[in-house]
Amino acid sequence: MSPRTGRPKSENPKNVDLKIRFDQATNQRLLQYCERHGVTRTEAIRRGIQLLLEQEK
Repeated sequence: MSPRTGRPKSENPKNVDLKIRFDQATNQRLLQYCERHGVTRTEAIRRGIQLLLEQEK
């Protein structure tokens, strides 16, 4: 048999699905931020969470 092919397993899989709700103004500001910085909404939200957690230290 040949070895498995395909994408290698991630060391830190992102397997938690989270649904959040924004008002229109907040969503628009998030989209503008993402466009200016060339990141996805998900990455921008992750960065925001990291900032909150770092402030807590």
